[in-house]
Amino acid sequence: MVRSRERVGVVVRRPVEGNVEVHYSQIYVESDPDGDFPELAEALGGQRNGLCGAATPGLLWLITGLHTGSVVFTVEVHDQAPPLDDGWEEIVEVSFRPASTSTALVEWGGGGSWDLGLDEIDHRVRYCAAGMDEGKQHDTRFPEEAELDRYLLQFWPAPPGPDRVLKQTSEVAAYWHDYAQEQPPPPTPAERAEVARRARLAEEEAERRQRLAYELWQWGGKLPSPALSAVGGSARGLLRFDPALVHALDAAGSATQRQVAVLAARRACEAAGLTALDPVAAALTDLAEGRPLPPPFNDPDRAWRALESDPRFPDRTVAEAVPPERPPFEPPARDGVDAPVPQPSPVVHLVGPAAMVAPPDYPSPTGATVYALITTVGRPVRPPRMSQPHMAVPALFGAAGSDPLRAALDSVFAAVVTYGEDYPVLLREIRSACQEYPRM
Repeated sequence: MVRSRERVGVVVRRPVEGNVEVHYSQIYVESDPDGDFPELAEALGGQRNGLCGAATPGLLWLITGLHTGSVVFTVEVHDQAPPLDDGWEEIVEVSFRPASTSTALVEWGGGGSWDLGLDEIDHRVRYCAAGMDEGKQHDTRFPEEAELDRYLLQFWPAPPGPDRVLKQTSEVAAYWHDYAQEQPPPPTPAERAEVARRARLAEEEAERRQRLAYELWQWGGKLPSPALSAVGGSARGLLRFDPALVHALDAAGSATQRQVAVLAARRACEAAGLTALDPVAAALTDLAEGRPLPPPFNDPDRAWRALESDPRFPDRTVAEAVPPERPPFEPPARDGVDAPVPQPSPVVHLVGPAAMVAPPDYPSPTGATVYALITTVGRPVRPPRMSQPHMAVPALFGAAGSDPLRAALDSVFAAVVTYGEDYPVLLREIRSACQEYPRM
């Protein structure tokens, strides 16, 4: 309930007037619901009074005598300092400035809430109480029982000042005043900012270490050079099979990279049975002699049409190349900082065979027969068979690339896929070639 009244030019609003629920002898004024909620010792730290904790910006922690139940509570908002009513048994004052445009009286645990309509300016707050010892002794008040303790909370515009104990009569108030005076002052705004800055730096450092550790894991325990990191193409595909070879190709000179690319393209075409085709043989010769790919390989679409229309185009399959198992990523210790852990993208396998079936009694709006495709999703028990010629031709295109490093990576990866389950034989030869060819 909100009531307003005027007396000799004084305006008073009463946004709260009646019974409110308290738990653990607590109720609050909050203006920053997204901020960190302090411990009681921090809310009272550095104060003389222990009934109205104002040490945390944007928050008032109010103590009651009653532990659990309803108390009579009134909130008044004045446009100037109200007269002091000595009829109250306990009177304390603090300074308070809302931290947002919304300030509310809030029950413990997020219960009832009453908007107080305070402006974002400095206020003086007077907290008055009566019957605190009776409330403390009774502990819990049920709805049908008589009222015990009652409270008045008054706000008015005023510059900041120290908290004060204006009147104290109860044992409960004396206890809380003593408790507050034993608590150290809370951090200053500058100290809070420094703590937040250090926490932010610690989080950024934890995330940096996390990213670094994940990158090391991705690249086989060695960070990539700038050129390798930016090369794109099949670098990450080949990483799954032989990270050390990827770094060796990166460290090799451009001449070695070109020679490896040509070697990988030739081995892929040999394994797929393509070297008997004149266009493929001509393409391998031009690659070896440093010339661009001849027709039809200067146009990928044309090349595929020419090859697939050739009756000698081989029909060979090989079991899919399966990379070796590698240990899962183990994130570094984070020292209490919850940095996000990168996760590899999941690979979805469609496990065959697929079947086309006509579901019974399935209505079709057009009258046509409706079929459903049934597949099984999971990890294959046996690697599927791959068409070797279709895997080998990309090795030719890769080897002809303008960037020697990418040409080597793309052609070697295509050759690995072409070799299928026999890919370790190929990789041994490629590793040996990296050592034999001169670096330039």
